[in-house]
Amino acid sequence: MKRVALIIQYNGSHFSGWQRQKNAISVQETIEIALFEVSNQIIRTFAAGRTDAGVHASGQVVHFDIEFVIPSDRYADVLNSRLPKTIRILESVEVKNSWHACYSSVYRHYRYLINNSKIPNLFLNNWSWHRYQKSLDEFSMSNALDGMIGEHDFFAFQKTGSNRATSVTTIKSIELERSEDLIMIDIKATGFLYGMVRSIVGQLVLVGEKKITPEIFKDRWVSKKKYDVRESAPANGLCFVNSIYEENIFKRINKNDLFPKFVIRGYS
Repeated sequence: MKRVALIIQYNGSHFSGWQRQKNAISVQETIEIALFEVSNQIIRTFAAGRTDAGVHASGQVVHFDIEFVIPSDRYADVLNSRLPKTIRILESVEVKNSWHACYSSVYRHYRYLINNSKIPNLFLNNWSWHRYQKSLDEFSMSNALDGMIGEHDFFAFQKTGSNRATSVTTIKSIELERSEDLIMIDIKATGFLYGMVRSIVGQLVLVGEKKITPEIFKDRWVSKKKYDVRESAPANGLCFVNSIYEENIFKRINKNDLFPKFVIRGYS
């Protein structure tokens, strides 16, 4: 029996999320079916993070245990030949039996993309939130993020239905960057609450549209005013970029193979 780790990209538009569900198609089920086809074994996969319906991944990390003769570095090619084009395995490697895709993770990285253009863009529609009603003030949005780094109780940004024992987590970094009409919000944390990133982005957009102040934004999460956090960003703008571990187990992949930042330059 050996443990194999995969780094995976998928277009979440076509799936009900990562986790298996009774009456919907999930990424987990699709991969486990492919594993059964190549091994004739019922294999259970474990992911670094559970993405919701419609959320994408550029570097989801998964592991599974299997008793089979295929070399570990061949699983990517073998499974890709059986998976839909909406899922792609970038690399497969063998890891220690004590290594775990979720529990061995030091932190996870999510990115949210907002298209603030007045005109919709066919090439961005499935990957961003087209928020065009007002020009967003990215400086006020950035100011609202002050004080979020570190260990805090983010209960206000946790959607109902979470089974976590605590709403305390640690944000390692949070950055907001604008390139022309595109606004990217990058959050790295040791763990994410259910619906946390989309709730944060929904509230940040209110700040950017001058509907609430940065001070109100901060008061809502510091004072755990969950009843005031009603707006949440749609799923299609959110991407699980990657999961970071103490040891870099994927040797062939670099950050530009995952979700490179958009840089838009003017025409001369």
